[in-house]
Formats: sequence, C-alpha cells, structure tokens
Amino acid sequence: MPNLFSYGTLQKEQVQMETFGRLLKGSKDVLTGFKLKMLEITDPEVLRKSSQKYHPILESSGNNQDEVEGVLFEVTEEEILQADEYEVDDYKRIETVFKSGKKGFIYVGK
Repeated sequence: MPNLFSYGTLQKEQVQMETFGRLLKGSKDVLTGFKLKMLEITDPEVLRKSSQKYHPILESSGNNQDEVEGVLFEVTEEEILQADEYEVDDYKRIETVFKSGKKGFIYVGK
C-alpha cells in the first residue's frame, strides 16, 4: 500500500470523507529539506471541501534542518488518484523518504 504525506487539509476528517469516502489511518512523520508557503485556492470544489482559502504548499529548501511535520497515511492506488483530483494544478506529486525511513508521496509546488 502506498503512503501519502499530509501537512495540510488532507488531515481534516471532512476532506477525507469527501475525497476518499473514509477516514484514513496514519502516523505522525517529518519531512526534511522543505519549507511551507501559503497558496491562495480559487477552485470552488476544493474551497467547499476544505473551508480554507489558503492552503499550505511545500517548497524545497535544500536544507535538512528545515522540517515539516505531518501525517503519513496508508492509502490505496485508487486513493492516490483521488488525492490527485483534490489537489489543484499548482501542486505536483513526488515520492520521497521521511525521517522515519518510510517512503511516501508528497504534493509540492510546481
């Protein structure tokens, strides 16, 4: 099963239920070498689901002292595609390794 790292709205129960039809199981983890910025969301469907006009977005810093805390969720291949649909076009999905040593997908700025 793939892992999906959330540092933002995918941690919200309402977003999980509307995007995946279930609550996700996961564990806290840390991503190194990235910083968070804020992105203004204009997609009406994403705004409705998240109830947030600004979402965090990852930007590579290249500095391993920069850390972003979040939750590493266990998801199915189909749910990865559902997450792709939820995330707006400003994000792209890449795979990386977390502080725990586990691998997973993250959404970063394009």
